[in-house]
Amino acid sequence: MQCYTELTPPTAVTHAVTLSFLGPKAHNLVVAKTSLLQVFELRTIISDVDSAPVEKRRRLSQPDTTDHHFLGGDLHRTEQTSKLVLVGEYALSGTITSLARVKVLNTKAGGEALLLSFKDAKLSLVEWDPERHNLSTISIHYYEGEDLQGAPWAPDLGDCHNYLTADPSSRCAALKFGARHLAILPFRQIGDDLVEGGYNSDLDTPPAQKPADIADTNGDADNTQTPYTSSFVLPLTALDPSLTHPVHLAFLYEYREPTFGIISSVKAPGSSLFEERRDILTYNVFTLDLEQRASTTLLSVSGLPHDLFQVIPLPLPVGGALLIGGNEFVHVDQAGKTNAVGVNEFAKQCSTFSMADQSDLALRLEGCTVEQLGLDTGDILVILSTGELAILNFRLDGRSVSGLSLQRVADERGGLAIKAGGSCTASLGRSKIFVGSEAGDSVILGWTRKTAQLTRKRSHAQMLDVDSDISLDEDDLEDPDDDLYGGSDSGAKQDNASSPTTGNASSNYTFRVHDTLTNLAPIRDICLGKPAEFVRQEDRIKLDRVTAPLELVATTGQGRAGGLAVLNREIHPLILRQTEFPQVKDIWTVNAKKPAPKGLAKPEEGTVDTEAEMSPDADYDQFMIVSRSDLGSDDLNEESKVYSITSSGFEEKRGTEFELDGATIDVGTLAGGTRIVQVREGALHVYDSELGLAQIMPMEDEITDAELKVVSTSFADPYLLILRDDASAQVLEADSNGDIDELERGDALLATKWLSGCVYKSPSVGGKALVFLLSAEGGLHIFELPNLSKPVCTFPSLSFLPPFLSADYAPRRSADRETLTEIVVADLGDKTSKSPYLIVRTATDDLILYQPYSYFPDGPSSSGHAFASPSILRFLKIPHPHIAKYSEDAAGQTQRPSPLRALSNVGGYSTVFMAGPSPSFVLKEASSAPKVLNLRGEVVRGLTGFHTASCEYGFAYVSADNTLRECQLPSNTRYGDSGWATRTTLLGQDVNTLCYHPPKRVYVVGTSEKVDFTLPADDFHDWWRNEDILLRPQIEQGMLQLFDPPTGTVVNTYPLDPTEVIVSMKTLDLEVSEKTHARKQLVAVGTALIRGEDLPTKGAIYVFDVIDVVPEPGKPETGKKLKLVAKEEVKGAVTAVSGIGTQGVLIIAQGQKLMVRGLKEDGSLLPVAFLDVQCTVSALKELDRTGLWLAGDMWKGIWFGGYSHALPQEDEPYKLTMLGKGRARMEVVAAEFLPWGDQLYIIVADAHGDLHVLQFDPEHPKSLSGQRLLHKSAFHTGHAVTSLTLLPSTLPAAAPTAEPTKPAPTPSSTPPDLPGLPQPSNAVLHHVLLTTATGSLALITPLPEPAYHRLAALSTHLTNYLDHPAGLNPRAYRAVERHGSVGAGEGFAGGGGSGGGGMGGRSVVDGNLVRRIWELGMGRREEVLGRAGGVGEWWAVRGDLEVVGGRGLGFL
Repeated sequence: MQCYTELTPPTAVTHAVTLSFLGPKAHNLVVAKTSLLQVFELRTIISDVDSAPVEKRRRLSQPDTTDHHFLGGDLHRTEQTSKLVLVGEYALSGTITSLARVKVLNTKAGGEALLLSFKDAKLSLVEWDPERHNLSTISIHYYEGEDLQGAPWAPDLGDCHNYLTADPSSRCAALKFGARHLAILPFRQIGDDLVEGGYNSDLDTPPAQKPADIADTNGDADNTQTPYTSSFVLPLTALDPSLTHPVHLAFLYEYREPTFGIISSVKAPGSSLFEERRDILTYNVFTLDLEQRASTTLLSVSGLPHDLFQVIPLPLPVGGALLIGGNEFVHVDQAGKTNAVGVNEFAKQCSTFSMADQSDLALRLEGCTVEQLGLDTGDILVILSTGELAILNFRLDGRSVSGLSLQRVADERGGLAIKAGGSCTASLGRSKIFVGSEAGDSVILGWTRKTAQLTRKRSHAQMLDVDSDISLDEDDLEDPDDDLYGGSDSGAKQDNASSPTTGNASSNYTFRVHDTLTNLAPIRDICLGKPAEFVRQEDRIKLDRVTAPLELVATTGQGRAGGLAVLNREIHPLILRQTEFPQVKDIWTVNAKKPAPKGLAKPEEGTVDTEAEMSPDADYDQFMIVSRSDLGSDDLNEESKVYSITSSGFEEKRGTEFELDGATIDVGTLAGGTRIVQVREGALHVYDSELGLAQIMPMEDEITDAELKVVSTSFADPYLLILRDDASAQVLEADSNGDIDELERGDALLATKWLSGCVYKSPSVGGKALVFLLSAEGGLHIFELPNLSKPVCTFPSLSFLPPFLSADYAPRRSADRETLTEIVVADLGDKTSKSPYLIVRTATDDLILYQPYSYFPDGPSSSGHAFASPSILRFLKIPHPHIAKYSEDAAGQTQRPSPLRALSNVGGYSTVFMAGPSPSFVLKEASSAPKVLNLRGEVVRGLTGFHTASCEYGFAYVSADNTLRECQLPSNTRYGDSGWATRTTLLGQDVNTLCYHPPKRVYVVGTSEKVDFTLPADDFHDWWRNEDILLRPQIEQGMLQLFDPPTGTVVNTYPLDPTEVIVSMKTLDLEVSEKTHARKQLVAVGTALIRGEDLPTKGAIYVFDVIDVVPEPGKPETGKKLKLVAKEEVKGAVTAVSGIGTQGVLIIAQGQKLMVRGLKEDGSLLPVAFLDVQCTVSALKELDRTGLWLAGDMWKGIWFGGYSHALPQEDEPYKLTMLGKGRARMEVVAAEFLPWGDQLYIIVADAHGDLHVLQFDPEHPKSLSGQRLLHKSAFHTGHAVTSLTLLPSTLPAAAPTAEPTKPAPTPSSTPPDLPGLPQPSNAVLHHVLLTTATGSLALITPLPEPAYHRLAALSTHLTNYLDHPAGLNPRAYRAVERHGSVGAGEGFAGGGGSGGGGMGGRSVVDGNLVRRIWELGMGRREEVLGRAGGVGEWWAVRGDLEVVGGRGLGFL
């Protein structure tokens, strides 16, 4: 009875493709991150290089947009920077293996379609639906049920690499699946005969289409046909009997019929059989006849090197295909002519194939990715697995390739711009490519190239037009399809194109990074530690309320991209100063400006006054207004105060005309900041910049002259919206002189009662001012100012919270409405991109986000913003997993909560803040969806933006403890990518292990780097001394480093021997004295000396202490050092280490044994007990202070046992005992205990990404008195699991059946004596935190019986009610049905949830699916709850979602 929930999405990019997805002229990038699909659009920013100081001054105050004003001529040098802006992201129930762009007929958006392939041999064809602003599934094709007849030893479908390739002209696509099967999916084309029609979908303009609403005369319209025809499956051996061992295939350019090239062999290639199987690969080209389902062999090239692994099709001017091997590049043209170049000395040794020799480069091509740099020269960018760049150049003799050459890109020209190797590439045009990576950040890489021919400089307007059309170079639009089947003048066109300068091709290019997608993968290890703010003792008191006691630190990246990432669930602000302000209800800051002198022209709207911008205090806030109330008094005395903001603090400003008696509702500025408006309950007071009274506007009923009270307001210069206690709305406008008058109201505004509203004005809507009003019936009304006579658009069903909100949405009659309290429309985003969102606040403080968009039924519009035509405006609900905190004290309050506050610039973010018991920011990166993150701390009464010289672009807030804190968002921290506050520090090495040392408050990091391997001196192998090679094998050399959190630097390093790497490490509380039994927290390190396959692997166990030393001058953080306490060399690698028992000893996995050792005073590690396990242990855990241990290996499964010690006079004082075993043939990667009441579960992660839940229950008859661990259920995660960590919960929980009588143990994976974790007596609920190689975090939570039944039934019905992207089934995705992976009698029968169960056990609940209930509208949600038996239990379901969503990780 567990629930699996992903806390953060995967971040490693596996596949990418560019296509016109949103429309015929759109230019989109689609990225796949394992099971997450993201759609981006490219935004180009023009930056002025010469005005860099001014831009630096304005980097936060003015967002970078494309609406810059051209300064003219050659006065300034500009450069383009391309940024990725997210359009939408979709979590798929499948593992994506390939992406392909396909041009099909009659797509909804008029653009191209996207074809996806999945690991289980499925294809899904999707398109963009502009009406619903979402993905639309055209079709899904299953091939997993095909009869894959083969040898008995043939691999299963799940063990084969399934990938997709599409014809460049979109005539068909091919899915290679299984060992040697090919599924062909043809697509319909315009015209009956493609050859006679001469239509090329890549370059030709499609013929005019008949309107969709005009049917054919015979009643059969073309638009009713599917864009594809029947697919068919054939074995590759049907094309050619020699294709028994395919390596890779891809469709080629320049052919009239679908044609693909394939690398294959009749025998399996392998390095172990090199002498017998040298040059056994063959490259064949086949053309397909889709109607006859036949093929023809066009050419065959045999005798190719055995290490070729990929086919890259090349368009003109090169053409043909590029074959990539581990040591060489081979080019094959359409006629079968070959050219090759070897890039290291082993190319000639491993192959007799003719190739040019460039062995001096000494490159390794394994794991490299390539992308063509342009169609004018055909140069290829090669991205090595280390991230280094090289240029592959083709020497062209007319239209024939005469040779290949490869050059590295120099460091000063961007050769090391990418820190990790790429997993995929996609050309973005305009001298830019996208490089996706699984080992580091994905980047947009741009380049400039020197040309021999001078070209005319493009105008500024042409630069800004990048996004308005498909981003292709002019040469890209030349016809590349004139091939060997017909004449062409492309050679002449090529001669006229600008050519690179002569000389080294790589010196012609200069590369730079335009934008990045943050990646945390792969996460190998995690630990908990104290935040850096806790280091100073004097800061502990003032920070303990707003800073989590612990932080989660994870290892990230590989190679030069390796480092550490600090993750927090909530925002931990950087507190600069705090002041006691008792009885404060709310605060505001004001930046007042003096009016321009008469006769001086004012700058036009949208322009920047450079002189004013460079003024040091131009934008700084000057005043802070505080509204106070004596909450403890019976008469509730209220007052307001004004403070001047100074460098030393706040000084109360006296002698002004500011009204101090009574409470202040809101404060804002109008008339360009020259008028300060104080909103009081009964009147508006308008002041000048010096707080001199300029105007008073009483709140009175226009008909009865009755006094009214102001309830809420909204400012958007020059307008002010006022909502009063009689549910009426009033809009005021400030003229150029600062005088404020009321706008005339129409009958629609006067006759409706309003609950909430806001005024929105932004450059993103073309400078329009719109009023959004929420009626008492729950409808949304939009007025365009200054016209208040009639709304331009009405959405009467907003309170039903539908997934798609339109003016004609009709809910069910029986559906209940959600109780809405407030709405606000504001820009969300960063300095790269901002876009408007509708934020709806419910009575339970939940925030519902809607993204506005315009739908044009007649086709796309040239307008660039959603509010261009409000009459066709729609809203898309943006789901997010945040659930507001519930407070009984806040629920009992009758006063109106503090309103949502839109902040234009907090640390570069345009955000919205919600005060109250669940203080939250709504934050968004340009490349992410909006996320709601809690602000760490207590109840927040009021928050405002705070911009001063000492706190630039920060915020200030008053908490329930009457403390005013001036804060900033931490620098170098991102929030929108994962929904957690994430800060990354690069170390430039592979980080394998990590632990925290509490006494010294430092992290001990186990890293490794690649070094060349040299054969050791050996008297028996004299020829080893004569080895002289340039490209030596590389091995890892480990080292231990001390990482100081406050400075983010490495302060000490302990290098290990060559070939010695750190495999395991943990901080343990060890006994250091046999006499006094004193304990000390030491770092135990297990290593492995891997010296090759001819020599046995050895290992060592180290014990280190962190001591104080004299620091280096000016570097106090270097006053810590690693001290070696003990070292013991052992046979076999030390693959795991852990503490065990209560005696201060440790247990290690050395070789094929489990060994318990104790630390002696002389520095030796004395063995006291051992157990033979006969396999190399991959996981070792202990349930802290119980002596119960787990051991897992890659072959025999999981072992469960205990450790005991007797009195000294007994014969066996120490003993390791095996209590039970799991089923065999389970490839254990990680394992962890999960105690739940008086029951003990074991979570096991295997190499296939599956989770197995086992239970130790000696009383169960099938357990054979506990000797057999019961397999309760299995669940597919879709990710490669790297670690499992047991954590206590800060939430109390009910026991599964009864109250537990035993105290819950402390997790063994956390350092002892680490404050911040719940104590064992209080922690009755535990979680297991799961990390993956794809960069995601997940949580496994045990559930009590009622909660399990609720969530399991809910997940079953949500599967039928939700729309699943790409048409995939979430239950089938989570089920574990791998042939041969189940022991006898242990089938995975599907249960009531989403996973599979074993031995009649219950399935694991899919928390990702359950949390999607927020996507449904109120009517659908009630229906699902009713069918699941949860009518009236919404609050119980809501509480369950909080628990499984990570609310118990309160210490983070």
